[in-house]
Amino acid sequence: MPSKLLTSLALAGFLLSGTAMAQDAALPKLSVDQTLHDQLPEQIKTAGKMISVNNGSFPPYEIVKGTEMSGASADLTEALGQILGVKIEHATVGGLPALLAGVNSGRYQFAFGPIGDFKSREESNDFVDWVQEFVVFAVQKGNPKGITSLDTACGQRVAVMAGGSAERVIQAQVEKCKADGKTSIEIQSFTDQPSSILAVRSKRSDAFFSSQAPLTYFVSQANGQLELTGVGAKNGFDDLFQGAVVPKGSPLGPVLRDAMKVLMDNGTYAQIMKKWGLENNMIKEPGINLGGALPK
Repeated sequence: MPSKLLTSLALAGFLLSGTAMAQDAALPKLSVDQTLHDQLPEQIKTAGKMISVNNGSFPPYEIVKGTEMSGASADLTEALGQILGVKIEHATVGGLPALLAGVNSGRYQFAFGPIGDFKSREESNDFVDWVQEFVVFAVQKGNPKGITSLDTACGQRVAVMAGGSAERVIQAQVEKCKADGKTSIEIQSFTDQPSSILAVRSKRSDAFFSSQAPLTYFVSQANGQLELTGVGAKNGFDDLFQGAVVPKGSPLGPVLRDAMKVLMDNGTYAQIMKKWGLENNMIKEPGINLGGALPK
């Protein structure tokens, strides 16, 4: 069932992309910035292309179907390729560890993501941050359990992504619930987002605690069964930046940052982000390693 849901969500993403064809046509064709092209590593200039790796659908940024990808990240990398004068191809691997290993081994030049930037991750990689994210709850329509914050999650069944930062926050909240004399949280860890959403839709979980942008997308595809809550609250996180990933110290990092700045300055970034409903995740300018500490 989860795989079927993933397929349907991916297809929905393609339908969304298809209905936005007029907006696609309006995206400007960009000229090569020769200065930025010349700053690319020699092997990239020689090959005339780069490979950006992802770990599966992360809508509305990355919507993967077979070997094709659509979404905001696909549109932005297409624009980046025009600015840098190279073709950007996409590859998919299973899980964040495999993604990072592929980038650091040189098999893939970068991962555009966006991927969460935390100081601990910056020890092995550099992040070119281009969005700010927030972590909220997806709950059943009407929010029958009254979950609006971490404190109100006590006594409830909360789905999270296994090994993610949201899981750490919920694990810490379990101890706080106990210290406050409240019933503990039942943590339900899943390996992918569609399985987590399915658990809430089928009422096996009371909420899914995860990034706001993809949850907004999933809620829009849930036929009115779900809604978001906890929006606008920190929910255990400080400022949370996400972006592209390159090997530590790679000269590609500053080039990607400067190319993203071009897209922000000429309006392409805003046009693409708004097309995919991501205007609340925009930042004014890109930066390298803007992330903070991973929640304990």
